[in-house]
Amino acid sequence: MNPTPANDLNADARPEDAPYLAATTRWLERAVIGLNLCPFARAPHVQGKLRLRVSHARDTDALLDDLCGELQSLNALTPDECETGLLIHPFVLGDFLDYNDFLDVADAAVQALGLDGEWQVASFHPDYQFADSAPDDVENLSNRSPYPTLHLLRESSVESAIETMSDTDSIYRRNIETLQRLGADGWQALWRDDTD
Repeated sequence: MNPTPANDLNADARPEDAPYLAATTRWLERAVIGLNLCPFARAPHVQGKLRLRVSHARDTDALLDDLCGELQSLNALTPDECETGLLIHPFVLGDFLDYNDFLDVADAAVQALGLDGEWQVASFHPDYQFADSAPDDVENLSNRSPYPTLHLLRESSVESAIETMSDTDSIYRRNIETLQRLGADGWQALWRDDTD
């Protein structure tokens, strides 16, 4: 897999963003794509249609500003230029409950920008926990990432991807089976930095 797709979407990353981008790319390639947790993730990555941005926000107001700016930037691009984006925010919302509360703010921002029906926000967090699950339940791993991350999805791309798959419910079942076989230690080892 190409670890750094040749495109202009991520060419302007700041040097200080490199460790966050590297860890996120490693997780994406080894876990999300490598385990096929999301069968729709590979194409935008290898085609160079995935935009990665690191927010340096230290509070939720600054993160909201970055989110709104990124949504507008992504919306200005065509699907041929960019299908999806990851807004990585390592310095704010480290607590999962606070992060989870912020998702309502993120959804409201999509609506306030008039992008409802165009973009949606999905969620990844190092301590992700589905409702009614225990913190160490294996299904939580499917949404765990190295840093808190907002996944900005183009609605038309989501709809097209779903149309190509006859049974989207099978993704969840297959993911649980994969993660149970792998276990928590295997999960951590999978996308750990080889230099650690």
